[in-house]
Amino acid sequence: MHSVAVFGAGGKMGFRVTSKIRDAGYDLRAVEVSEAGRTRLAGAGIETVEQDAALAGAKVVVLALPDSLIGPVAGNIVPRLDAGTIVVILDAAAPYAGVLPQREDITYFLGHPCHPPLYADLDDSEQRRDVHGGVAPQAIICALMQGPEAHYAIGREICEIMWSPILRVHRVTTEQLAILEPGLSEMIAMPFVDVMIEAVELCASRYGIPREAAFDFMIGHLNVEISMWFGFTPKVPSDAALRLMRFARGIVVREDWDRALDPKVVREASELIVNG
Repeated sequence: MHSVAVFGAGGKMGFRVTSKIRDAGYDLRAVEVSEAGRTRLAGAGIETVEQDAALAGAKVVVLALPDSLIGPVAGNIVPRLDAGTIVVILDAAAPYAGVLPQREDITYFLGHPCHPPLYADLDDSEQRRDVHGGVAPQAIICALMQGPEAHYAIGREICEIMWSPILRVHRVTTEQLAILEPGLSEMIAMPFVDVMIEAVELCASRYGIPREAAFDFMIGHLNVEISMWFGFTPKVPSDAALRLMRFARGIVVREDWDRALDPKVVREASELIVNG
């Protein structure tokens, strides 16, 4: 089994993936600088090691760190890695922003979870409550940013372990992963969701509608509309509803909304994420 060093092993995402790697039987080297993170790991029976010990002979180095720390940490450790080491980054923002050190004899591999789908055939109540992944099955996205093709299989294997159980794996380019995250998820989906909850609050504060009524109305209609538009059930809205949707798009959606997925804009967003 490969030796895997995880930086940020006790963090929000790091703790979940570190436990998975340990349970899969890999030679785990957990690196965590915060006291809270170390305590969390100790509670799970995972010992931490110092950075130098973690890097010594490690085949894979996972950077389970906030985007703003990827550049500084990579700048510190990448020059010290053995040739052929695989560095796994759990988001495309920092790589796409160009903060990774240039070194041709190592591999950069990117992976990101899709999270469990909204409409899934699950019988287990614990899986139905899992919206992040790790309990419920989910798809994942992988990209070999640089390195030999043979390293794709190793990077994919590590990502499948970290985010198991897995529905399927999608392979994309680095730029395509950046268009998905932060583009599709944070620049398209999240603003619309944020506006939806603002609209619920506005119904209550401005128009006196009981908030619970507005909330139930929004959640119920989202259930129907997402199901129809994404193909889980037949798309059968009324003609009147479609006419009203086209009318309302001119009010609530900018005509050039698709700029949010333009690679130039996504790169700006990635730089914003990394630099704050």
